[in-house]
Amino acid sequence: MPSPDDLKADLVISALILPRLELRKFQRGFSLLPGLILSIVLAIAAISLGKAHLLQTHGISALTLAIVLGMLIGNTFYPAIASDADAGVIFAKQRLLRLGIILYGFRLAFQDIARVGIVGVAIDVLVLGSTFGLAWLLGVKVFKLDRTTALLIGAGSSICGAAAVMATEPVVRGRADQVTVAVSTVVVFGTLAIFIYPALYQLNQTWHFLSAGPTVFGVYVGSTVHEVAQVVAAARSISEETANTAVIAKMVRVMMLAPFLVILSAWLARSRQRNTLAQTDQADAKAANRGVVIPWFALIFVLVAGFNSLALLPASVVATVTDIDTFLLTMAMAALGLTTHLSAIRRAGIKPLLLGALLFFWLIVGGALINLCVQAALR
Repeated sequence: MPSPDDLKADLVISALILPRLELRKFQRGFSLLPGLILSIVLAIAAISLGKAHLLQTHGISALTLAIVLGMLIGNTFYPAIASDADAGVIFAKQRLLRLGIILYGFRLAFQDIARVGIVGVAIDVLVLGSTFGLAWLLGVKVFKLDRTTALLIGAGSSICGAAAVMATEPVVRGRADQVTVAVSTVVVFGTLAIFIYPALYQLNQTWHFLSAGPTVFGVYVGSTVHEVAQVVAAARSISEETANTAVIAKMVRVMMLAPFLVILSAWLARSRQRNTLAQTDQADAKAANRGVVIPWFALIFVLVAGFNSLALLPASVVATVTDIDTFLLTMAMAALGLTTHLSAIRRAGIKPLLLGALLFFWLIVGGALINLCVQAALR
């Protein structure tokens, strides 16, 4: 049993330490404000600009505008205030991004899978797997890019553009410049898709490579175009029915983000372990394996999508949550732009763009072949 003197000493120590801990927490929270405020201002500007009809017509989303604005400020005025703003900017880029990915689940429902059927799911799986595998093969083996940049470009091209790049970054542990190079690459070719796919539809009406109906072409658009906004812009140029099917096929592809991240994390962990085993002893290998990144936010994202599938919340509440989610993701993209230096992008050179171009070509041609073969085999 502790003596009364010991208890008094403990109380005195607690009285001295606890206020200091609370003060440190308050100071840390206060240090986040400058960077968070800057990210909020840029997010508001990007969302406001994104409502312009011209930008919406061309599929330029608020996320794309946010990173552009962030880079403009980040390479001009930001260095002067970086010491004060960095803490909040990094918080937005990391923590708010994960929250944004989780809330993204409110845009999805498992019923979407039933709407496109086994054909749509099989097409999405094959497009995702082949595109990402090609990104790794070409990026690392042919273009000799660093593995992280190649994986990020592959994730953005094969799943859902900038959002997929941002979600993959914690798993591959990418730097800000690597993430920005990947985002820029998928944005360029995703924007080109908006103009190319309506022309492809007209060619298909003549050559009948795919079935001539708008539903079949909608699955093709949704399974191969990068961003959700770009899918909508490209498919609406064809018909409303094509747009509806394309968005459903795209959302099924987005649902694959979570299992993709889990599989990627496990693969990277095994790769690190093999490399360590080749260089050191087994004890060091086990230590390396303990550094596995578990994408918990991706797992919660699936749970949120499952909850949303139950339709327990009113539509107005879901709409509010998705608006909040858009704002959080836009803040994260703005923060990414603020911490990206143009010199780092210039150092990356032409190779990432060439990789993105080849993946874009594969999505158009290889994606059409996958759509054709799966539809022939399963219908």
